[in-house]
Amino acid sequence: MTAPTLLHPTSPTPTALDPAVRLEDASRVFGRGDGAVRALDGVSLAFGRGTFTAVMGPSGSGKSTLLQAAAGLDRLTAGRALFGDLDLGEAGERRLARLRRERIGFVFQSFNLLAALTAEQNVGLPARLAGRRLPRATVRAALADVGLGDRVRHRPAQLSGGQQQRVAIARALVGDPDVVFADEPTGALDSRSGREVLALLRATVDRGGRTLVMVTHDPSAAAWADRVVFMADGRLAGELLAPSAEAVAERLTGLGA
Repeated sequence: MTAPTLLHPTSPTPTALDPAVRLEDASRVFGRGDGAVRALDGVSLAFGRGTFTAVMGPSGSGKSTLLQAAAGLDRLTAGRALFGDLDLGEAGERRLARLRRERIGFVFQSFNLLAALTAEQNVGLPARLAGRRLPRATVRAALADVGLGDRVRHRPAQLSGGQQQRVAIARALVGDPDVVFADEPTGALDSRSGREVLALLRATVDRGGRTLVMVTHDPSAAAWADRVVFMADGRLAGELLAPSAEAVAERLTGLGA
């Protein structure tokens, strides 16, 4: 399957018009004194509602720190991270936890499934930990949506890597989040399984109207996005709209990735 081209390079990007998440002059410093590391250095960036953005850059460029700050998993040293109108830096831990539970979905390179639980139990686990029990029909519908309607009672060891990641996607989507953050979601998969996962993530934007932000090192994965944002040394280093894998690879080469 080839990646779809959904946004013409000359078309106006909707990110500035209707941002779901935005960073304003965001900086994040780890450590102090001579050992301090500036992972983010004055980054201003918006992720529009219903758009798919890939974030790329060399190792240590700040892309994962950017994702964690935008998702409320890490607090900025300076600047602001906003989820809609909510300033994440001013929100208390309880409110942030509720935001992540109810309005944000996460997909990671490691599937983070519990080996002793079935697929449907893994999908429903975050809600149970939050003191809620999702209807079985809701959980099974989420698994059916990712093509695993006949695997609800299977445990992770009985599933392929691609199927396990699809369980993780169902878990991320079962609460109907506004925004999904994905950190190297195809990094542990073969090329075929990776394409299947990317097609599912693309569909969450096209059919579900969600905002998707994905960190990846793979130009072919990035080509599924509406735009690619490049980072280097904690700063923005340009972007591409309607990216092709070839154009992304060329830009990365120029960044030293």
